[in-house]
Amino acid sequence: MDPASQDINLNSPNKGLVADNSDSLSDVPVEGAVGNAANPLPPGLTEEEAEELRTELTKVEEEINTLRQVLSAKERHATELKRKLGLSPLNELKQNLTKSWQDVQTSNAYLSASATLDDIARSEAYKKTQETLSQAGQKTSAALTTVGTVISKRLGDMRNSATFKSFEDKVGNLKVGL
Repeated sequence: MDPASQDINLNSPNKGLVADNSDSLSDVPVEGAVGNAANPLPPGLTEEEAEELRTELTKVEEEINTLRQVLSAKERHATELKRKLGLSPLNELKQNLTKSWQDVQTSNAYLSASATLDDIARSEAYKKTQETLSQAGQKTSAALTTVGTVISKRLGDMRNSATFKSFEDKVGNLKVGL
C-alpha cells in the first residue's frame, strides 16, 4: 500500500484506508464522527463500540416513537369505544366518586367514627346539651321577634308623627317641582 494514497485524517471515517483519487472528500470531517473535537469518545470506548451504541440508540428511539404512535391510536380507540357506550368523562367521574364514597363508608376508620358518633348521640350529655341549645334557640327567636315587633311599631309611630308628615310633604313637593 502506498503511504501517499492512504487517508491519514484522524477525523475521517476512512482513516487508514486507501483513498480513492476520484473522491476528494476523504479528508473532510464527517458530521457526527466519533473522533472529532466537538464529540470526543468517552474514555475506554472504541470507535466501533460507539458506532454500535449509536445504532442501538437510533433503534431504541425509533421503537419509542412507534410505541407512542401505537399508544395514541389505542387511546383514540378507547375514547371511541367509550363514546359508543355512552361513557362520558363526567359519567366516569361520577362512577369514580360513587366507588370512592362506598370505599370510604366501608373503611374501618369511617365505621369506627360512625359508631362513636352514634354512641355520643345516645349519651345523656348530648341529649342535655341538645335540649339546652334548643331552648336557647327558642328563647333567642322569641326575643328577636319581640325586638322586631317593637321596631316595627316604633317606625309606624314615627311615620304617623307630624314631623315625618311635614318631611314627607316637602319631599313630595320637591319631587313635583322637578
